[in-house]
Amino acid sequence: MTNQPEPLNFAHVTDWIFDLDNTLYPHHSNLFSQIDVKMTDYVADLLKLSRTDARQMQKQFYKDYGTTLKGLMDRYDIDPDDFLQKVHDIDYSWLVPDPSLAIAIRQLPGRKFIFTNGDRGHAERAARQLGVLDEFDDIFDIVAAQLLPKPARETYDRFLARHNIDAASSVMFEDLARNLTVPKALGMTTVLIVPHNFEPTFSEIWERDPGHTDHVDYVTDNLASFLSAILPGQTALSVPA
Repeated sequence: MTNQPEPLNFAHVTDWIFDLDNTLYPHHSNLFSQIDVKMTDYVADLLKLSRTDARQMQKQFYKDYGTTLKGLMDRYDIDPDDFLQKVHDIDYSWLVPDPSLAIAIRQLPGRKFIFTNGDRGHAERAARQLGVLDEFDDIFDIVAAQLLPKPARETYDRFLARHNIDAASSVMFEDLARNLTVPKALGMTTVLIVPHNFEPTFSEIWERDPGHTDHVDYVTDNLASFLSAILPGQTALSVPA
């Protein structure tokens, strides 16, 4: 893992792949906290649990299945469309438009994709509020993944096949190191996005993924600055180790 992004190290990249939540938009926007609350409410209503018990079960689903949705589908055969609609009924005005990020993404040579465990509607609304939606060629969401979330290998294979992407000529940006394990094995360059002034206490223990850091090539807490640093002709900027 290195903390010096050099333009030369990204000269081979033809496809740029970005996770959405806490990656394209910053962790400190706290947008995902709204979704988190909605998921807890959904579990509580479905299973007639207290919010405390529902939250504990929700987090266990996340740990065991990769997403709360997958756990609920496997265990309780819920309607995924109903779940996705309800948990993404949130206030997107929490996101501050990021013109510098839009410019940086626009200047990247090649195709750009959003690859998310959320649904397309959520990705479109969030990216539109950020001011970056028009910079992307397509969105690969949980429905396109046939409801099998990252980090399942089949989901990455499905994404690459749909867009005819050569993994060795691509880079993936993610806020969860576990979701970079398969991309790294496939030959992608990997970039982990961490919260600004990251402290481990910001994340619950299974969300820190300490055992997956060997699959991370670069780490940054500022996506726009990182992308600007790797554009052809730019000078490398320091990002946190």
